[in-house]
Amino acid sequence: MNYSNFRNITIQQLESLVNVVKERSFSRAAKKMRLSQPSLTKHIQHLEDIVGTRVMVRKQTGINLTPEGRVIYESAKRIFRMIDETGEKIARMRENEAGNIYITASTIPATYILPHFIQAFKNLYPEINCFVKTRDSEETVAMILDDEAEIGFIGRPIEHGKLYAERLWKDQMILVVPQQHKWEGRKSVSLDEISEEPFVIREHGSATRATLEKYLHEEKKWDLSVFNIIGELGSSEAVKEAVIAGLGISIISHHAVRREIRSGLLVEIPVRNCRIERDFYVIYKKQLNLMKHHRLFFDFLRTFEINVTYGK
Repeated sequence: MNYSNFRNITIQQLESLVNVVKERSFSRAAKKMRLSQPSLTKHIQHLEDIVGTRVMVRKQTGINLTPEGRVIYESAKRIFRMIDETGEKIARMRENEAGNIYITASTIPATYILPHFIQAFKNLYPEINCFVKTRDSEETVAMILDDEAEIGFIGRPIEHGKLYAERLWKDQMILVVPQQHKWEGRKSVSLDEISEEPFVIREHGSATRATLEKYLHEEKKWDLSVFNIIGELGSSEAVKEAVIAGLGISIISHHAVRREIRSGLLVEIPVRNCRIERDFYVIYKKQLNLMKHHRLFFDFLRTFEINVTYGK
C-alpha cells in the first residue's frame, strides 16, 4: 500500500468519521455538520478509498469501527485536540502579554541598538521573547519577504509593495582614525585628504556603505573608486578592529564606535563641510498578523530613545 496517499485525507473526512462515531448515526452526524446525508456518506467513502479498506460497518445496533477505522478514529481525535489547543494558545497570545517575536536586523541596529532596546522592553514585558538574526540590509529585507522573520531593522529607506517601512532613529557617520595617527589633534580634515589615506569599508549590501556612496555621489559627484580602499569587511566590528590595528581609516556609524572613542582606542576627526546622516527603519510585511505582543513591541519601539539608554 502507498501510505503517502494518507496525506490526501482531509479534515472534513476525519470530522465526518468522528461525528458518525459520536452520534452513532449518519443522519444525526450530517445534521450536526450541516451537510446532506449523501455528502457525509461521500466523505466516508473517499476516506475509505484513500485507506484502501472499510473503516466502519453499519449494523442494526449502530456503527462499528473496523480495526483500521479505530486507528484512524483515535488519530483524528488527537488531531482535533491539537487544533483546539492551538486555537487556545492563539487566543491567550492575543489576550495576554506573552509570545515570541522573530527579528532580523542589519549590523548597526542588531549590534549596538537592539540589545539595549530589548533589555528595556523585557523589563516591562518579561513574558515576551525576542529572537534576533543579524544580516546586512539587503538580506534583512529578503528575510522579511520570505517570512523568515516578522520584523526587520535596516539603515536605509525602502519602497516595496508588500512592506511597511517606518522611520525610527537618526544615525550619523563619522571619520575615525587609530591612536597616534598623524591627524590626531587636527580640528578637521577634508574629503580630499581622506581620499589619499588607506581606507577600510563595509562590504556590498551594507547600508553603511550605501549611505557613504550616496553622500559622495550627491555632494561631490564621486564614487568610491576615488578612495584608497585597502579592505572591504563584513561587519562594523571588523572595520573597527582594522582601524584600531592601523590598517586604515574609516567612516562609520557613531553608534559603532562610541565605546572605542571614550576609551581612546579610536579618535574621531571632524570632516570639513561634511555631515553624513541617515535614518534607521523598522520594516514588516503588510499582511503580518499583529497580535498583542507585537503591538506592545511597536508601541515601546516608537517611544524608545537611543541616546538616553545608550549614552552620548
